[in-house]
Amino acid sequence: MIEWLLGLDTRIFLFLNGLNSDSMDSLMWWVSGKTTWWPFYLLLLAFLGWFKGWQLAPMILFIMLVVLLSDQSSVHLFKNVFQRLRPCHEPSLEGMVHLVNNKCGGKYGFVSSHAANTFGVASLLFLWVRKRWFTALMIFWALLVGYSRIYLGVHYPGDVIFGSLLGVACGWLALVLFKFSLSKLPQHWWITKLPKRRAFKS
Repeated sequence: MIEWLLGLDTRIFLFLNGLNSDSMDSLMWWVSGKTTWWPFYLLLLAFLGWFKGWQLAPMILFIMLVVLLSDQSSVHLFKNVFQRLRPCHEPSLEGMVHLVNNKCGGKYGFVSSHAANTFGVASLLFLWVRKRWFTALMIFWALLVGYSRIYLGVHYPGDVIFGSLLGVACGWLALVLFKFSLSKLPQHWWITKLPKRRAFKS
């Protein structure tokens, strides 16, 4: 069963990785870049500050926490344990993998740290905000980054899928800890715009 699943994962990878072009190479390289999304992050923080007010300050700490959890667990609990070679390092796939800019990354690829980190942050935020359009935006962003790792030849679909699940678990845990931390704050800190409006109407 395991061998069949690994074979299926490889076939899906080769199909998706084979759908390449020069323009897509540039786009997916950009999508997967470490500094690409900084303007997006700044806009995201601006929106969250406007939407959630003072809660953004402690939330930033939990965003950092979820990235730390997802990144470190993806390496120490998965990559170093399962030691599954990245497709671009797999001898049996030599000459079959479309690799962009000849960059393959570390030796092992299960699970994808990119997918774990992006889905960790995305799930933490959409579970916190709970707006349909915002949830769709976060999922689209995380999926796009995850797909770019397959396109670039550095991860199998299974690496991305399980990395995504790990990220969602870390995001949910971070949200639970965030809400628990807020519950320990003095009660008068919980005065928000909504209670003020209700008090004004009454």
